[in-house]
Amino acid sequence: MCIRCSLILTFIRYSILPAMSVRGILWCHIIEGPFNAAQFRVFIEGLFDHMQPFPAPNSVIVMDNASIHKDPSIIELVETR
Repeated sequence: MCIRCSLILTFIRYSILPAMSVRGILWCHIIEGPFNAAQFRVFIEGLFDHMQPFPAPNSVIVMDNASIHKDPSIIELVETR
């Protein structure tokens, strides 16, 4: 008698994107899978609710040169804010 068992493992991957300030994490967004430009836009719009006008604390966004940071709609959103 032959018994064949098949075990399939699936892993769910999550991405976490924190907005950090001098005093700790200001805003955080966790999603299943990787971030894309549309999901990054949702993160930025949520972050705006926790920011203040310049030159108050928490008034500057610093991003690196990741491709989702260079999306024209993200750049326009941040610059108009």
